[in-house]
Amino acid sequence: METTGLRLSSAAGRGTLAAAVLASGMAFLDSTVVNVALPTLGRELGASLAQLQWVINGYTLTLAAFVLLGGALGDHLGRRRIFVTGVVWFTLASLVCGIAPNVETLIAARVVQGVGGALLAPGSLALLQSSFRESDRARAIGAWSGLAGTTTALGPFVGGVLIDQVSWRWIFLINLPLAVAVVWLSKVYVPESRNTATAHHFDVAGALLGAAALGGVTYALIAWPERGFVSLPVLGGFAVGLAAAVGFLLVERARAMAAMMPLRLFSSRVFSVLNVYTVLTYGAFGGFFFLLVIYLQTGLGYDALEAGLATLPMTLVMLLGSELSGAAATKFGPKVQLTLGPLCCAVGIMLIREITPGVSYWTGILPGVLAYGVGLTLIVAPLTASVLSAVEVRFAGVASGVNNTAARAGSLLAVAALPLVVGLSGEEYENGAALGTAFYDAGMWCAGAMVVAAVLALFVCGKVRLDRPDRKPAPEQREGHLPQVLQRGRCP
Repeated sequence: METTGLRLSSAAGRGTLAAAVLASGMAFLDSTVVNVALPTLGRELGASLAQLQWVINGYTLTLAAFVLLGGALGDHLGRRRIFVTGVVWFTLASLVCGIAPNVETLIAARVVQGVGGALLAPGSLALLQSSFRESDRARAIGAWSGLAGTTTALGPFVGGVLIDQVSWRWIFLINLPLAVAVVWLSKVYVPESRNTATAHHFDVAGALLGAAALGGVTYALIAWPERGFVSLPVLGGFAVGLAAAVGFLLVERARAMAAMMPLRLFSSRVFSVLNVYTVLTYGAFGGFFFLLVIYLQTGLGYDALEAGLATLPMTLVMLLGSELSGAAATKFGPKVQLTLGPLCCAVGIMLIREITPGVSYWTGILPGVLAYGVGLTLIVAPLTASVLSAVEVRFAGVASGVNNTAARAGSLLAVAALPLVVGLSGEEYENGAALGTAFYDAGMWCAGAMVVAAVLALFVCGKVRLDRPDRKPAPEQREGHLPQVLQRGRCP
């Protein structure tokens, strides 16, 4: 009989679950509603397209670069301590975002907010994995997944109401009362835990070099349309990014198994290809929907609430179908779903790219949104499970972290590069005709990326099986990837 760990039915168990759900809800809300607020931000702060790109990418950059380091800090210094630190950090940055007098301050605060997110994101599931007794752990994580998914679904509605009825600033300021509740619940109910079985090492150099590599390339791609390729900022950005990327690989190789991203993982062909697949699919998603929410408001005349609700059916399809998708992949293998998923997404993109002013939502937008939702439902859970299946069990935690980083990096680079390749820059996003042409072209690029991902899955995933008896999760997995979680998707 188990004598250690929390029971879900206890006050401490419910308090711990509530802290994890509310904290994840903060991250979900920000990722959902900031895109919807972009046109309003642009008008009120006089922002260019490049600056709007940085409002998104400033957060994504530091989150992608430091999330693995954040997980390691929690394991070694105390998961509750780092979790609460991340919540407070994230909230203070949110406060600055909410009172920012100009777009430059907002971008700087978003960069800082991403660091807080990197401390917060891996901690929410790690708390559940480490705090609950084994018999209650799956139920706790399943409850977290469902409640966090509900938060995601409510995000467009809540964000749209705040933007239209109050101010865009409240999409950030709403984090303050949520954070107070999370900190109180954490102090009262959440037990402290840490992993004492491994050496205390932190790959700070790797994290900094990774951030510099992503930041340099992102800066160059965003600056290119307005400054030109041969300008010093663009060439300098690419040079810094390339030099930092080389330095990152050298540091990770030298640190071997103590590295933030052990290069040994990439000796698995399946693992390597699946991460390329992740960059393509999440890049296409992030880049296309960055432009979609702007086009809905600038080109089609939607308000913020209508733009947020327009894509809500996609989230609902994922909530209803993700568990079934994960179960099917476990039973039959992920090849069919990982191949058909991107093709469904490509069909959805091609349908949505045809929308023009005056089109009916029900016949012009909804079919594409539903097709895309089905595609993502087929992709997300089998992809996470396949990545874990491609490596040894003892590397499951870091492999999941690497794949989450690949997803964020794909979105980061796509948001930076897509306006460049479709010829959109400056204040042109405020011109409905110019934006419509760019949006149409962007759809073709994103659909093409999805088709390439489908081809990769077709030829690589045939031998991947998710029901092997030796694939039981290791107890030290920091993100709590139990089978129920694999069936429902990835962490925030």
